[in-house]
Amino acid sequence: MFGKIVLFLIINFAALAIGGLFTGKGVPSEWYMELNKAPWTPPGWVFGAAWTTIMICFSLYLAFLWPSVDNKKLLIGLFAVQWILNVAWNPIFFQFHAIGFALIFITLLTFLIGYFLILYWTPLKLKSILLLPYLIWLLIATSLNGYIFLKN
Repeated sequence: MFGKIVLFLIINFAALAIGGLFTGKGVPSEWYMELNKAPWTPPGWVFGAAWTTIMICFSLYLAFLWPSVDNKKLLIGLFAVQWILNVAWNPIFFQFHAIGFALIFITLLTFLIGYFLILYWTPLKLKSILLLPYLIWLLIATSLNGYIFLKN
């Protein structure tokens, strides 16, 4: 179990690191600072704290899920799609400024994490709570991206 937790921590934090490389100046950039943002946009430090918590919880969730799932190919496929959507959002939004395209990606990611919750509820039951920080944050982040799309 410990080995799986470490493996998923490495893979998940690698996603954050790679996404961060493509973010560039990101939040402090002139482009982002000039956007009309939602009134409920949290301060910058919240994003780092949220993603750290999310990836720790998601790694634990996956470590608990792995031995409980018969169809490992499906799990790996869903996880890979999640990983790609997560990593891709940063350059799409911050580097290419494709706000609408980023909204599509984050919406797909939100639905995918919701699907994880539903699909794997039976084997994990209450351990599925570990997925809630990810889903809740994605709902907030999707609303932030949506607001920026509509107001800019």
